[in-house]
Amino acid sequence: MKQLAELLPIILFFTVYKMDGEQISALGYNYTFDGIYSATAVLMIATVAQVVLTRLITGHLEKRLIWLMLAVVGFGTATLVFRNQLFIQWKPTIFNWALAAVFIATRIWTGQTAMQKALGSQLNLPEVAWRRLDTLWVMNFIIVGGLNLFVAYQFSEATWVDYKLYSSIGFTVLLSVLTVVLIMPWIRTDESETESA
Repeated sequence: MKQLAELLPIILFFTVYKMDGEQISALGYNYTFDGIYSATAVLMIATVAQVVLTRLITGHLEKRLIWLMLAVVGFGTATLVFRNQLFIQWKPTIFNWALAAVFIATRIWTGQTAMQKALGSQLNLPEVAWRRLDTLWVMNFIIVGGLNLFVAYQFSEATWVDYKLYSSIGFTVLLSVLTVVLIMPWIRTDESETESA
């Protein structure tokens, strides 16, 4: 549910992008939506608002969410300052590949997977399950990053915006389902052992 809530800024980005050329008037001011640039500004504002609200509601923040906000604000600012959409188009790739690198580095340097370090106190899984889960997430980050660049360079900006929304939803759902499928056998085994004890 939390991952789906994190899609809200992307949905707003998509919606504002589709309003390109439309004009709104409020309090004596007129504003004409400017495609990717208006959408990027809204994405930045929505992402910062999401982080603030998450902190207020839950009382804490995941490092990943903070890094996501910094990436959106950084690449978004570059997009707006240089009037070049490639900065915001590269953001998903760099962010996903950076996450893959963090997962790989965590396993190498600590001997534990990033998922195990984050969820080890909540889930009792054998080492093989943690490694499979880690591999699944690393492959997801690498593939999502690569596909983003492919679409950004091979298709129109409008196609990339559509892809960004639908792939975000699709990959989030797919990764969630695969994660549950992967860990379910061990959760059932753990429940069976608890009942028999």
